[in-house]
Amino acid sequence: MKWLALDVGGANLKTADGHGFAQSYAFALWREPGRLAQQIRTAISEAPPADHLAVTMTGELADCFETKSAGVKYILNAVGTGSDNRHTRVYLVDGRMVTPQVALSLPQLAAASNWHALARFAGRYASQGPALLVDVGSTTCDVIPLVDGKPIATGTTDTQRLLAGELVYTGVERSPVCAVAASVPYRNQTCPVVHELFATMRDAYLLLDDLAEDLSDHNTADGRPASKGAARTRLGRAIAADSEEFNHRDAVAVARSMADAQAVLLAAAIKRVIARLPGPPAKVVFSGHGEFLAKAALESLGTLPAVISLSKELGLGVSRSASAHALAVLAQEATAR
Repeated sequence: MKWLALDVGGANLKTADGHGFAQSYAFALWREPGRLAQQIRTAISEAPPADHLAVTMTGELADCFETKSAGVKYILNAVGTGSDNRHTRVYLVDGRMVTPQVALSLPQLAAASNWHALARFAGRYASQGPALLVDVGSTTCDVIPLVDGKPIATGTTDTQRLLAGELVYTGVERSPVCAVAASVPYRNQTCPVVHELFATMRDAYLLLDDLAEDLSDHNTADGRPASKGAARTRLGRAIAADSEEFNHRDAVAVARSMADAQAVLLAAAIKRVIARLPGPPAKVVFSGHGEFLAKAALESLGTLPAVISLSKELGLGVSRSASAHALAVLAQEATAR
């Protein structure tokens, strides 16, 4: 029995088979929901052959849907169409894997359940005592408390998790810089940041070499390439400056300030979650392609537990699609029992 897991987000579609294959596709669900079934069909065709699908999602929050329940229904229908209705199980936030029909009757449990699958999988790297999972993606960060290898999260829905600090709605690519910091250094002065979508955190991390350039990728604030040159221009606009007023040194200083500010945001959430653990975490599991942000946040707290990096354990591609990988592994283990 071969499984392929799908993690359907609002901005990315991720797949993994639990055996080392993983892929992430940029897909703006909120802009083109009508193309979701075809994108799923493409993703399945480019993955190793599988006769069973395991599905999790966060895309139900996309603003093309009136409610989360409507989003869950739309996504599951698209999965059915895009997979030609092959055998499918849907992961619920209580850990169950159910048929699409059951998931449709329990949309509040099917919505935003991918973090739970990842936390269950990550627990095998921290099987004893208090621990933490910090997953940093393009849009959000998850901070999940673990005890004896099991998630003990306070919240289950996105809103509950935001209130608990277990979900931080900031990421290393899509977050507008104006949502991360109110002001930045500029030539020995402090300059307010423009409240406009001129630049995102991806631009900051491109300048700092934490993220790689991709000249073919135009999923940026201005539609220009994900290159250092274009990123510098975008960051300049964030303080209402053009190329005559904003050079590379200015851009790096702004980028560094933005990165530090984002680390502070994540560190505050980590501190809150650690305070609810029965003791200091002995281990912290990092995942996602923004592991560098998790590391900076943890270091700023002066907390130095043992760190397990899923990008080192499993590879960067699998770590980026960690929730899909986790779900595929859990599905395989469940059917083997």
